[in-house]
Amino acid sequence: MRPTIGVLALQGDVPEHVRALESAGASVVRVRRARELDGVDGLVLPGGESTTMSRLLDVFELREPLLARLREGMPAYGSCAGMILLADRVLDGAAGQLGLGGIDMTVRRNAFGRQVDSFETALDVQGVAGGPVPATFIRAPWVEEVGEGVEVLATVGSGPATGRIVAVAQGPLMATSFHPEITGDDRVHAHFIRLVSKER
Repeated sequence: MRPTIGVLALQGDVPEHVRALESAGASVVRVRRARELDGVDGLVLPGGESTTMSRLLDVFELREPLLARLREGMPAYGSCAGMILLADRVLDGAAGQLGLGGIDMTVRRNAFGRQVDSFETALDVQGVAGGPVPATFIRAPWVEEVGEGVEVLATVGSGPATGRIVAVAQGPLMATSFHPEITGDDRVHAHFIRLVSKER
């Protein structure tokens, strides 16, 4: 039976994640209310604007239900802004910005620069077979440091950001700095679906 994966549908790259997840074999639900969250096996936190998404979690009364599901062990995957939301610590965050936490890492917001500094590259991502994964970085964070329980899945291989951590996992949680949902390559989403299926 296919897992049901939610996409947090408050702001950001929602349609792109829905398409990628469906293409990779999941049933998908757009999550805006707590009752929709109740029916999913895992959740994607999409790219977008992390401060706006954090504020909307409170507007839609989703923060506490989501934190409860995460504490219960629900798998979650955050891309770009979603990575920021899942970080235990954020550098250069907006005043009063609240995340969800869960991954023992320190993330630097907008670390790669402004929109005009966006770029694409290919990355070897641990656990994702089939060769390098196309990765698009748009006003992306990077990971400054990780705790002992965090698995580094990918680092930048060349350029001024060489060696920077851009994909991680800890238990049922994973996060990437980049946007796999806009590349047409669904292998990162397939990797998350396997993680969700394992945790069911």
